[in-house]
Amino acid sequence: MREVYKFCPSCQSPLEVFEEKYLACSSDHCNFVHYGNPTPVVAAIVEYEERQILLAHNTQWPEDWYALITGFLERNEHPDEAVLREVQEELGVMGELVSFVGHYPFYRMNQILLVYHVRVSGKINLNEELDDYKIIPFSEVTYWPAGTGYAVRDFLISKGETPVEVPFSGM
Repeated sequence: MREVYKFCPSCQSPLEVFEEKYLACSSDHCNFVHYGNPTPVVAAIVEYEERQILLAHNTQWPEDWYALITGFLERNEHPDEAVLREVQEELGVMGELVSFVGHYPFYRMNQILLVYHVRVSGKINLNEELDDYKIIPFSEVTYWPAGTGYAVRDFLISKGETPVEVPFSGM
């Protein structure tokens, strides 16, 4: 368990790992528990034009890493709206929500991924988070055995493709 906090935000007593699942306050007079629930994240498998996937490169990533468009939900935002907002913010184009692909755990980051198929067209205008993108035909897209990679695999299989797995080194 990755410890996020060392002290109770209510009474400042030390926090202790309890049953290897969560952090609990060590004080007998406080009932604070930090469960560390997964953070919901939306991800878009962006279909650009016809049967091509757009993968983007984040400025903070290694040179050869390209991935889906992802982002956090904002307070009181529906995931359907969040994924379209992220596509518009990061790619500078309006997206059309085609379908919900599925939900996938991303244990390393303690996230639950809500993955959608979003179709876009037009001129791509990357925001400051991204510095490059690739447009790849469905038949040539590979998947990585982590996080959104499993969603890419499932999506491609649903479209009649036989995707190939490539190694994922993590961060």
